[in-house]
Amino acid sequence: MFRHLKQLDWILIGVVFLLVAIGFLSLYSSSLGKGDFSNFNKQIIFFAFGVFLMFSLSFFDWRALRDNPYLILILYFFCLAALAGLFFLAPEIRGVQRWYKVGELTIDPIEFIKLVLIILLAKYFSTRHVEMYQIRHILISGVYVLIPCALVFLQPDLGSVLILIALWAGILIVSGISFKRFLILFLCFLLVFALSWNLALKDYQKDRILSFVQPQAADPLAIGWNQRQAKIAIGSGGLFGQGIGSGSQTQYGFLPESQTDFIFAAIAEETGLIGVTTILFLFAVLIWRISKIALLARTNFARIFASALNILLISQIFINIGMNIGILPIVGIPLPLISYGGSNLVMTLLGLGILQSIKIH
Repeated sequence: MFRHLKQLDWILIGVVFLLVAIGFLSLYSSSLGKGDFSNFNKQIIFFAFGVFLMFSLSFFDWRALRDNPYLILILYFFCLAALAGLFFLAPEIRGVQRWYKVGELTIDPIEFIKLVLIILLAKYFSTRHVEMYQIRHILISGVYVLIPCALVFLQPDLGSVLILIALWAGILIVSGISFKRFLILFLCFLLVFALSWNLALKDYQKDRILSFVQPQAADPLAIGWNQRQAKIAIGSGGLFGQGIGSGSQTQYGFLPESQTDFIFAAIAEETGLIGVTTILFLFAVLIWRISKIALLARTNFARIFASALNILLISQIFINIGMNIGILPIVGIPLPLISYGGSNLVMTLLGLGILQSIKIH
């Protein structure tokens, strides 16, 4: 036991705990303004469960997962069934059916398909890395991603679809796809997006994109309101912030979704540039530690898994912060380890548990 604990990457674990602590502090602060601490309490429960799973998985040999393709496929189809079941079994919350409700807790199966896809694609490409020149492997892997993308898009959840596509593209690059084929895929994506504008995207999704492209044309009291309030919150933070529990945008409810999509803006308002710089530094250390494990990996599966987990985290961090500072449209992506959301937190800790197993074994 002691030898095992000594082999863990404690720098990575320490960074994770610090990021979660910052999230807890922001959740507590925004709960003061709302007078409702239910999300704060639920996040503690999810974190405790996630930490237990992370340390438990570190004891298991990850090669048992890699060498059992049937288990990987079972997990994949179970996640697909869970996504499809949302349309029939999930209650309607805020106009959509995206979460299963278990007592006072909600579970988002979209988060877990991300981790399962990482495992599935790492297994697929780790055994075919010398055949990456064959277009059929790109197409087959694309089908694995396309099915959950379709189910997620119908929720509707455009942000998670973009994350899944970015994850697939990143794994293709890590696996050694040629630049020519990657360029063709990128052009195909642009074509599909252009066709989707009139055929698939809903009006509010178009409004979010238009408010980003043409902010001066957007109604300041409608779709552009959220991002404007986020910019105001960030700008008012200054160097040291207004203090925990003292941010006017956060405490008086002007900043929407201050515990999820716009928690970065809430933290910036109350802790200022110092707090934001601390978060970015901790994320940089987290990405560095995962990259180090990927570089030292002795097998293709381990290398692809660690790299893909990094891609998933980087894409979520970039999109969430981009939404907050106004360089990207709002697509509803949480800030890993910080935003309220038990499913995303547990999924991230599960992935880090497998990563610890890779480091040790």
